[in-house]
Amino acid sequence: MPVASPPFAALAGEAARLGVTLSSEQTAVCERLASELIERNTSVNLTAITEPQDIARKHFLDSFTALAVRRWTGRERVIDVGSGAGFPGLALRIALPDIRLTLVESVGKKARFLEDVCALLGLTDIEIRNERAEALGRERRDRYDVGTARAVGTLGQVGEYIFPFLRLGGDAIVWKGRVDAELPGAQKACAALGGEIASIVPTASLGVGDVLPGRNLVVMRKTRATPLRYPRTSAEARRRPW
Repeated sequence: MPVASPPFAALAGEAARLGVTLSSEQTAVCERLASELIERNTSVNLTAITEPQDIARKHFLDSFTALAVRRWTGRERVIDVGSGAGFPGLALRIALPDIRLTLVESVGKKARFLEDVCALLGLTDIEIRNERAEALGRERRDRYDVGTARAVGTLGQVGEYIFPFLRLGGDAIVWKGRVDAELPGAQKACAALGGEIASIVPTASLGVGDVLPGRNLVVMRKTRATPLRYPRTSAEARRRPW
């Protein structure tokens, strides 16, 4: 097993602050994913974050913070909406190899990258859906324990995307910078969608605020059945935003 480069050796130590233990093999898979991301990003616009240290912290470590904001069994069914280059979904699967993961990505080039990198890294049994979350959410309801989303939309929008997928008691985990302006819309959305805001966790309280400053994870929990009229079409959602 090759020795990890400094940014990814540091990632293993920083992840440990979150209670996440990465083996040398898992760290190597993270580094290989980063290398593929950097290479493919020259031809496909996957991310604006392209330096290895930034990828280690702003993609991988940021994704791992989800593991510190709820109790995980390691065998959850997880759906990642707007997966992009694979964060947080692939990062969570590397850390928790037994989760059952669905990646939802509407942009074809990004979905193909996800397919290629999963095959290259030997990440098997990952479902990749190249479609809009609104369409899949009308088909696949009440199946998942956790839904995740980074840089997808407002809290209210993300709640509407994720809640239909969740079983009762399931959690939507959403990454945000400042959240105050979005909370009224999120509370309105939760009331309509059958959920509640369970917690807002700043990275500073997780012990990684020095390397991930100004970040918050919002956990929204499904407490009642989501009405069948949700998720709305994208046109209707634009007409009546939360």
